[in-house]
Amino acid sequence: MAGARPAYPVLTLLPGLEIAFRVEPLGALFAALASLLWLLNTVYSIGYMRGNREQNQTRFYVLFAVALSATIGIAFASNLLTLFLFYEVLTLSTYPLVAHKGDAKSVASARVYLGVLLATSIGLLLPAIVWTWRTAGTLDFTPGGILDGHVGGLATGLLLAFYVFGTGKAALMPVHRWLPAAMVAPTPVSALLHAVAVVKAGVFVVTKVIIYIFGIDFLRTQGSADWLLYAAGFTMVAASVVALRQENLKRLLAYSTVAQLSYVTLAAALFRPVSETGAALHIASHGLGKITLFFAAGSIYTAARKTEISQLDGIGRRMPWTCAAFAVGALAMIGLPPTAGFVSKWQILVGSLQSGQHFAVLVIILSTAITSAYFMPILHRVWFRSEPTGPRVDCREAPLPIVLALTTTALLTVAFFFVHPPILEFAWQMFSTNARP
Repeated sequence: MAGARPAYPVLTLLPGLEIAFRVEPLGALFAALASLLWLLNTVYSIGYMRGNREQNQTRFYVLFAVALSATIGIAFASNLLTLFLFYEVLTLSTYPLVAHKGDAKSVASARVYLGVLLATSIGLLLPAIVWTWRTAGTLDFTPGGILDGHVGGLATGLLLAFYVFGTGKAALMPVHRWLPAAMVAPTPVSALLHAVAVVKAGVFVVTKVIIYIFGIDFLRTQGSADWLLYAAGFTMVAASVVALRQENLKRLLAYSTVAQLSYVTLAAALFRPVSETGAALHIASHGLGKITLFFAAGSIYTAARKTEISQLDGIGRRMPWTCAAFAVGALAMIGLPPTAGFVSKWQILVGSLQSGQHFAVLVIILSTAITSAYFMPILHRVWFRSEPTGPRVDCREAPLPIVLALTTTALLTVAFFFVHPPILEFAWQMFSTNARP
């Protein structure tokens, strides 16, 4: 808060090109979120992996730890080279987690996951980094950006497209197919992908590149960068519509994630400080709400072996803690108070109004309405419908570690609503002009 930006150089490859770390507000918020949710996800994983008698648990936890390490490396990267290296480590370490079950479907889905993420990062993100190095002579993340005066016109929009679509983890359509494919993984992995590490790393990279490589003041003057707002808006609405048609609970949550991630991209594409802070807050608020939803889905599977929405009639009366947590997560995705989702979506909406972007306001309202349309019927089904007659699984709450983890994340989702002002103030430090090393 006082402006300190501690740095640690590791290895110099060429003059001005090094592997190094630096702590700045956006990265610190991302690292704090990943560290906190990783701990809770680990507690959850103990109950889930043992409760479902999963195989290869040692390998699972080792790769889980490597993925967290890569996430922290991304958060604290001082330059694009360091970020790219840890970005690839994150992809490679999570691939075996997606393929954990080892059956044909898991292996095929994991190949889609790996193929899309490596193709986009090597084919687009890496050339964008090389282009930036040759143009600006540096890859360091710098307040205000490094490209002003070095690139302009259509080249700006093209370079931005290389970064945005090269960061396949941000799941902007049409490079989103890997995310629904990864739903074959165990639920703790799904939670890791959607709330803690992979997708959050994607939108974090997009936001950080816009703020510290391009600079929002520079992009605001470049008409060739306006396309990003419309691409994000399209993804928000299209993914919400697809989620509306899903019957499998985890697939619905996957497409919900695609839509919610685009809130971050849309906020970043407004190129206003207030919207960029909204993007930072939404990374945190979505992480809390979405991990709660996946924890609840995994709890229902572990206790009742139910995966389809049509199977959930009346289950809230036998699994009240799980379903209450699911309700909190759903309200956060819709953006209703008192949940974390309201805080970040309000900030993004304010940024949209301040920038005069009526398109952004419209898609936020439309996406929120569709989100309500696919979550509210689930809540009605869970709490207010009668259980089906006939043979049924005699289920109750999942093992204690699972219930403890999902209850904690649900409480944090609500607590964020009340304690967010210091977090918001810290996010504003991204634009501080008196930062010191």
